[in-house]
Amino acid sequence: MKKLIFNTTYSMPVPDARNFVIWVQQTMLPAIEQDGVLDEPRLLRVLSHHDEQTECFSLQFSVPNSAMLHKWLLRQGQPLDEEMKRVFDNRIVGFSTLMEEV
Repeated sequence: MKKLIFNTTYSMPVPDARNFVIWVQQTMLPAIEQDGVLDEPRLLRVLSHHDEQTECFSLQFSVPNSAMLHKWLLRQGQPLDEEMKRVFDNRIVGFSTLMEEV
């Protein structure tokens, strides 16, 4: 069975980057791991980004199918996103991509 990879790329001002990493490691990744629907969660720094005022990160995890991802997004993803917005206001922007291993 082919694995689906859900990737969200986040961009933020450099001063927020350290707190973002801490928040993801202490809040988001444990919630994802505890839920058990998503596998292999990982946070990566985007190195190809060349803006001195912002920093970018990629949060990725695998999911068996898009239906399970949709259920997770409604049940857990949206509340985590809302919490991130409360913590960081509008200083962090992101976009998501669903990919399939080939």
